[in-house]
Amino acid sequence: MGLLGKSLGSKFKDISKQAVSRTAILKNKFQVRGSYARSDVVQFLDLGYHDRALLRVEQLIREQNMVDVFVMIENYCNFLRGRAKLLEKNSDCPEEIKEATSSLIFASSRCGEFPELQKIREIFTFRYGEGFAAHAVELHQNNRVNSKMILKLSATRPAMEIRLKVLKDIAAEIGVTLQLEQHSKLTNVNKLSDEYEEEEHERKKLAMARTIMYRSA
Repeated sequence: MGLLGKSLGSKFKDISKQAVSRTAILKNKFQVRGSYARSDVVQFLDLGYHDRALLRVEQLIREQNMVDVFVMIENYCNFLRGRAKLLEKNSDCPEEIKEATSSLIFASSRCGEFPELQKIREIFTFRYGEGFAAHAVELHQNNRVNSKMILKLSATRPAMEIRLKVLKDIAAEIGVTLQLEQHSKLTNVNKLSDEYEEEEHERKKLAMARTIMYRSA
């Protein structure tokens, strides 16, 4: 009992239900952002700015990746809720739920706006120990975290072949013929992306500075 107030199984059931409700909110948020990014891609393609379209595709992929992650979190929560009694019986994580528990712990370290997921991580850490949680978060060997979740939550830039595939698919949908060899800037798209991110960072810093000045005035 102690820290959790009641049985681990009951506590997990309650929090996992809240987590599933949270995924619905977060999925909608990222779907909307993805929709905006896709609209930008379509507009750039229509205008012939294929380099900018490819740059914007990167954001579209990131938003969709997060939607996919929230679907996985929802599925794992539902799966584990049906096996909540295992939390009462075993001090070592049972093999049948290792992927689910490890993946949720890993996701908790990458999804900062998901308080219920942090509480789920606390339950697993309390039950299976700090070492078990660290094994998942730090991706030690044989960590059992779902490989797709690792990829989708990666901070690294989506591979060029993935970006090109998404761009080509969208172009095909709207009837635009890509002639990528005629767009030399595409070879420097990573540089463009870095420049874009730097511009966004500077804009955010400026906005924050203005907010601080306004509040102190």
